[in-house]
Amino acid sequence: MERVVGTVVRGLRAPIVNNGDDITQIVIDTVLNASKVEGFLIEDKDIITITESIIARAQGNFATIDDIAFDIKSKFNVDKLGVIFPILSRNRFSTCLRGIARGTEHIVLMLSYPSDEVGNELVSIDELDEKGINPWSDSLTEEEFRKHFGHKKHPFTGIDYIEYYRQIIEAEGAKCDIILSNNPKTILKYTKDVLTCDIHSRLRTKRILKNNGVNKLFGLDDILTSPVNGSGYNEKYGLLGSNKSTEDSVKLFPNNCQEIVINIQSKIKELTGKTVEVMVYGDGAFKDPVGHIWELADPVVSPGYTSGLEGVPNEVKLKYLADNNFSHLRGEELKKAISEYIKNKEQDLVGKMESQGTTPRRLTDLIGSLSDLTSGSGDKGTPFVYIKGYFDNFTK
Repeated sequence: MERVVGTVVRGLRAPIVNNGDDITQIVIDTVLNASKVEGFLIEDKDIITITESIIARAQGNFATIDDIAFDIKSKFNVDKLGVIFPILSRNRFSTCLRGIARGTEHIVLMLSYPSDEVGNELVSIDELDEKGINPWSDSLTEEEFRKHFGHKKHPFTGIDYIEYYRQIIEAEGAKCDIILSNNPKTILKYTKDVLTCDIHSRLRTKRILKNNGVNKLFGLDDILTSPVNGSGYNEKYGLLGSNKSTEDSVKLFPNNCQEIVINIQSKIKELTGKTVEVMVYGDGAFKDPVGHIWELADPVVSPGYTSGLEGVPNEVKLKYLADNNFSHLRGEELKKAISEYIKNKEQDLVGKMESQGTTPRRLTDLIGSLSDLTSGSGDKGTPFVYIKGYFDNFTK
């Protein structure tokens, strides 16, 4: 019988994972049990994805505010510190900010506007237009921002982030000045010692500051790159990708993800004879059309994946073929013609009209978004996702 279903995505229920648990064995046991209970086969080219958070929990990859403060002091050892381009997030940055403030006496906090790097708005671009303010050339003090726009609250969280971040800094006993600018060089008018907190634009920001007289310069990716008093760490990303764990600690991005996915792939092969692909995922890479938030606060979508997930899709657009190449055909003749075209398609379709609109993002980014949306960020209890038929096409 002809198949009538393509890709199938299952969120897999898993036990609560704690520090020291064998995450590799938990993933394998969960997948095999789900296969048995739900009655699906494990086959070659199936995909297992694992949320980064649960791996970090198993690794005990946590750090406290005091650990952050210690590293800030050891790297900067200054009384006045510029902290620039953080995202507006209670979950992602507020606890980090407490540690940063605890590590110095005076913070000049520079926020990008009208929104942070992932789309959280301080003010709308339309409001800037009304006031004749150009965010690419104009810098504002907190007082000037308030004069123009008053107290603005985030539409989703109801938080006034300017006031919220000020309260966090001052609660740690540090003096706080807040400015708004999109030009990294602006901070150098206030201090030559700078911590960059942006994620995807961090290399550019550091380059600009290095070329314009910065003194001490580090990024969030340079903080907690090694243990502090036995704390967690991430050698490559530091505090980037961290989340609030408790009021006084953060969970860091996990380590050794590549080793983990290869071990899971190898053990599944031993147990089933099938070669599945395995990937660790964090935030997906999609944009909310209402809040305009780009859902990618992690430094990468996937910090570890097996080799079969390298590259981008190489697909043709069925509707383009039906409307153009084979517009004269119908029914079985059309189906046969399109199937033959797909079987014999070129290995590289970049620039071909037949592939237009197929969104050739990296496979890991596409599958990461699919997994993130499936597992959610709340109480679904499905930190593992099992995907079947992702590499199928119309001919399979």
